[in-house]
Amino acid sequence: MILIVDDISENLVALKKTLEVHNLQVDTAQSGEEALKKILKQNYSLIVLDVQMPGMDGFEVAEILAGSNRTKDIPVIFLSAVNRQKRFISKGYETGGVDYITKPVDPDLLILKVKTFLKLSEQKTELKNIRDILSKEVEIRKAAEENLEAKVAERTKELIEKNEELEFRNHELQQFAWVVSHDLKEPIRKIELFVKMIKERYLADNEKAVDYVDRTVRAAQRMSKLITDLLDYSRLSSDVAPEKTDINAVVDEVLTDLDYLIEQNNAIIIKKDLPKIKGVPSQLRQIFQNLISNSLKFSKKDISPIIQINSERIAERNFDAPVDEKGLFCRITVTDNGIGFDERYLDKIFIIFQSLNDRREYEGTGIGLAIAKKIIEKHNGLITAKSQPGEGASFIIILPVK
Repeated sequence: MILIVDDISENLVALKKTLEVHNLQVDTAQSGEEALKKILKQNYSLIVLDVQMPGMDGFEVAEILAGSNRTKDIPVIFLSAVNRQKRFISKGYETGGVDYITKPVDPDLLILKVKTFLKLSEQKTELKNIRDILSKEVEIRKAAEENLEAKVAERTKELIEKNEELEFRNHELQQFAWVVSHDLKEPIRKIELFVKMIKERYLADNEKAVDYVDRTVRAAQRMSKLITDLLDYSRLSSDVAPEKTDINAVVDEVLTDLDYLIEQNNAIIIKKDLPKIKGVPSQLRQIFQNLISNSLKFSKKDISPIIQINSERIAERNFDAPVDEKGLFCRITVTDNGIGFDERYLDKIFIIFQSLNDRREYEGTGIGLAIAKKIIEKHNGLITAKSQPGEGASFIIILPVK
């Protein structure tokens, strides 16, 4: 399968038809972001990638692909209508491209190059398969000599499955890191800058307005730090040391950040006494930020949201564990009276970029619950949810107390 990436529909149609005439299977994407999402789910033998695109350009896409073991070997042919200088062509090869074609594209030249690189890709795959087969055969023979065939085969299967899972998660986290840094951090910096300019130029004599602006700037600064922490976490570039954290204080900070949204929706927040646990405060804050924000976002029209946050100690790391005041785990429940969802899609809501609702009506990136799940797992915890359409939702979190 060949993936063509170009932001202009006419180009996509022309290139697709050119390749399909030669019985080549073709898929298309109109942006770098769409291409990365498709590559996460589908294996491609070759990518024909336009350089000039709004948002993420072709060079950025190629750099992300080159950084993942799962996608670094996919050949990339760059297309460009304007960047014909040597330095741009050189950059194309440096970012992982195997060829650089300028527009307008010569169909015969394109077909020739596509077939050549497909053939090379097929030969490379065959060589890899032969190498893998030979490697496994050697292992089996060694195991037979030691009478350990069964154990070696079982262990090899487990390692392959674990390796595939790890590759998938690494690729998923790289996409998440780009979304966080590109789509969230830059707007926050601009908000902070422009709000400070408004304060200095127009609000110096209005004490109440200055107070609101200062609160906005502090919220933007907290958000910027939170994004930085999440970016470090997603890239696994740093190991943040856990510390004793009061969940009451964490939730209070979240409610302060969301005070305008809570007031705007006439929301009622009922918070019972929450535990102190050992964890990373910024990451734990993000869990409750996402859950409470979702409860406010997915509320019923003309009905004030009611959000309840409860906690109880339990003895085991199990959603159905009985209450135990001396238990080593806590079970925290965040319940709302919103639109709810069908539990058939429970697994889907914790997958990055997945959303059960119309994004034109309910704005969001589809990464909030995926972030929460990863943070909870990093804290050796569990998360699930219970819900019915139209009857609200309850998110249940299990976390170790120490």
